[in-house]
Amino acid sequence: MTITIYHNPACGTSRNTLALIRNSGEEPEVIEYLKVPPTREELVELIRRMGIPVRDVLRQKGTPYEELGLGNPSLTDDQLLDAMMAHPILINRPIVVTPLGVKLCRPSEVVLDILPNPQRGAFAKEDGEPVVDAEGHRVSKDSAV
Repeated sequence: MTITIYHNPACGTSRNTLALIRNSGEEPEVIEYLKVPPTREELVELIRRMGIPVRDVLRQKGTPYEELGLGNPSLTDDQLLDAMMAHPILINRPIVVTPLGVKLCRPSEVVLDILPNPQRGAFAKEDGEPVVDAEGHRVSKDSAV
């Protein structure tokens, strides 16, 4: 089975997502997309498979989003893709590909929806928020409080 994560090790959400994948017993292919960005064709295909608008993959925080005027609603998908190709930091992360689908995993527990194998034990995010209980079941926000 192949699972791929487009990962930024400096991002807590990306690190938590990677840890959840590993907690399911899988060792994914890790693509540090800032070092090895996807091609335009690969990015277009990922976005198509996620079923979300191109604009939803744009990262605003900590990027040149504002300076490049990417909030302008008149920009086309091609223009937004051009910006992401020129500045890969604009690609939101982590994007995970599994046999069950492709998702932008924000928040990190979204990855649970597309992991083929169950969680092998308890998991808490880096900030201590519980995500999976000792039996490997997803913890709901209501029961975590």
